[in-house]
Amino acid sequence: MRSTQFDEDFPFEAEPEQRGRSKSHTPWEQNSSRDCIVLCIDDRPPLLEIRKAALASHGFCIKTASNGFDALKLLEQSLVDVIFLEYKQEGMDSEAVAYKIKQRFPNLPIIMLSAYTDIPERVLWLVDDYVMKSELPDGLLRAVRRAGRPTNGMRVQARRAS
Repeated sequence: MRSTQFDEDFPFEAEPEQRGRSKSHTPWEQNSSRDCIVLCIDDRPPLLEIRKAALASHGFCIKTASNGFDALKLLEQSLVDVIFLEYKQEGMDSEAVAYKIKQRFPNLPIIMLSAYTDIPERVLWLVDDYVMKSELPDGLLRAVRRAGRPTNGMRVQARRAS
């Protein structure tokens, strides 16, 4: 079933290998978290607070958004290195949120969080990684390290170029 929250040109039919997924990020160093900015998107405040505490205890700077609309506004105003996106949300669904983010910021890593094991393949192709909730909180740290991150200069140039 196609979500009505997308622009008409969403490439559902395109094969994943034709859409050119870019992996130009450098691997993380174990101690580079202190200047990393993570955006957590979830419509349940208690879960946001748990993730915020877990990541902040490892030195990450955490921003939160309680829905996709707020996340998109925040991304226009703030620099972010990595996004944690909850799969099941009210309002703008996670598929639409990931699509809009990748449209505007194609190299910004998105990590999907879910307890579901049957996430549609088209959703998984929009994100850079997937973490089962059963793997939390350690899965958060592993996923951030796998994602790598662009330098601040790359983020600024990407925003100016668009």
